[in-house]
Amino acid sequence: MKRLLSLLFLIGLSFGQKIYSVDYANQADVKVFVSDYPNQADLLVYKVKYANQVGKNNGKWFFVKYANQSDKKIYFVKYANQANVKICFVKYSNLAKWQNKEKIHLFY
Repeated sequence: MKRLLSLLFLIGLSFGQKIYSVDYANQADVKVFVSDYPNQADLLVYKVKYANQVGKNNGKWFFVKYANQSDKKIYFVKYANQANVKICFVKYSNLAKWQNKEKIHLFY
């Protein structure tokens, strides 16, 4: 029973979008470039206010204070060609979504 609960807990964690921004590229799981325009982004991201509002890899992110609380560690790059994923922050939660589903695996 403990194994089943542990497995369910780990599965639940893997789908969340709790994000930690690292200081160095070699510490990151994913390198991210922030675009000013939604049509240039692979992912439209909405920053939620509370951890329980995160989505299941649908672009709703919660930024945590400590790396061990995160599901993914990201590094913000200066140039688009350095990034694994291009994102654009949106003002409304209903706009958050993947536009390029080929890169969706990077956040699982």
